[in-house]
Amino acid sequence: METFHNIIIWANGYLWGPPMLVLLFGTHLFLTYRTRFIQKYIFKAIKLSVTKDSKAEGDVSQFGALATALAATIGTGNIVGVATAVALGGPGAVLWCWLTGVFGIATKYSEALLAVKYRVKTSDGTMLGGPMYALENGLGQKWLAVLFSIFTAIAAFGIGNAVQANSVSSMVYETFNISPYISGAIMAILTGVVIIGGVKSIANVCEKLVPFMALVYVLGCIAILVINSAYVVPALALIFKSAFTPQAAGGGFAGASIMMAARYGISRGLFSNESGLGSAPIVAAAAQTRNPVRQALVSATGTFWDTVVVCAMTGIVLVSSILSNPVATEGLQGAALTKAAFGLIPVIGPLVLTFGLLTFVFSTILGWSYYGERAIEYLFGKVAIMPYRMAWVIVVFLGSIMALPVVWDMADAMNALMALPNLITLILLSGVIVAETKKYLWEDNLDGISTDPIRVIEK
Repeated sequence: METFHNIIIWANGYLWGPPMLVLLFGTHLFLTYRTRFIQKYIFKAIKLSVTKDSKAEGDVSQFGALATALAATIGTGNIVGVATAVALGGPGAVLWCWLTGVFGIATKYSEALLAVKYRVKTSDGTMLGGPMYALENGLGQKWLAVLFSIFTAIAAFGIGNAVQANSVSSMVYETFNISPYISGAIMAILTGVVIIGGVKSIANVCEKLVPFMALVYVLGCIAILVINSAYVVPALALIFKSAFTPQAAGGGFAGASIMMAARYGISRGLFSNESGLGSAPIVAAAAQTRNPVRQALVSATGTFWDTVVVCAMTGIVLVSSILSNPVATEGLQGAALTKAAFGLIPVIGPLVLTFGLLTFVFSTILGWSYYGERAIEYLFGKVAIMPYRMAWVIVVFLGSIMALPVVWDMADAMNALMALPNLITLILLSGVIVAETKKYLWEDNLDGISTDPIRVIEK
């Protein structure tokens, strides 16, 4: 296993080397330019996200699709991922993570637009879409669509399942001394109950769970920032300074170069908000929306909430907590570092963090089950859905009871392999993105109903 882990680490050195960082961040910048800084419409997009579009085809509401995507993105990346980025890349990683979110809004907008533009309908009326359909129907590159689907189906078990379940079982054991076998079995049963009902059942649960869980976690972060108020401004100054200058070891921080700060900030930013990964557009394609741009705007708010708000708050909480107590936080990484920060809230701090992690993880497992299912359906048809769901529930339990030192690095590798074909699609179809944006947004026609025919396929 150690040899395999070393191979994964070696591969990540190339997959997440300068070319990938330039491609990912460069795509964010390129699409921000091509869409004329679509980020300026974020408040219009937030308003749209809570507006029902009843005059449209789709399986779930626009908010249901957003909630499901947010369920999949707001997870351990926000709690453990940001802490890992700070521990390995220094405080400057927080700024790179945040910038990945700000400019990633344009990428999330673009991939959701293409997902709706090229979505198809099965003979039973189910909507299917995502990068695989944009690759096949937009670019005519079915082989890349197949590769993307393979990477997604495999990645889902790590990124959206085993990593998530293991994070919960470990923290529940540390906090309440409850056996991973018990917490794993409970999670597996609850997951099975929800995913058996498909996307409508998943969206229904996520619509209720996501706003509540995010609010509780954000209130916890605000409480810590109030406690650490004397260190918030110095923390912000250190985050900005460290993003562009090498960080020497000391004061509770490990030494980190600018490249390390960028590498861990950008990769954990992608892990958290998934902009450019190609996962969220899979559920965006199922939304009831009258034209591609409306749902694209709604989907873009997912990156805003996940990274620009939640990840940024986590980052500032962590850095200010390290500055306030460098001795107690020295050498801590991942969940242990976040746990130490939340320990500043008397009595209920660990409970707030545990509740946040429990709900974040459970919702992520639900959201990613849908992504993996759609990838499997693209490859093998509807016959593969039920076996995939059964395997999904089993891995939830197995992930809870196994030690997974290699899974985080595998998750990074799979993220990169999923992102590559998706980023190629976004760049080559940027002309379509601009044309659709001009037609519905720049010409003030957001209420316009798309006349594009939706292809019906047999699945």
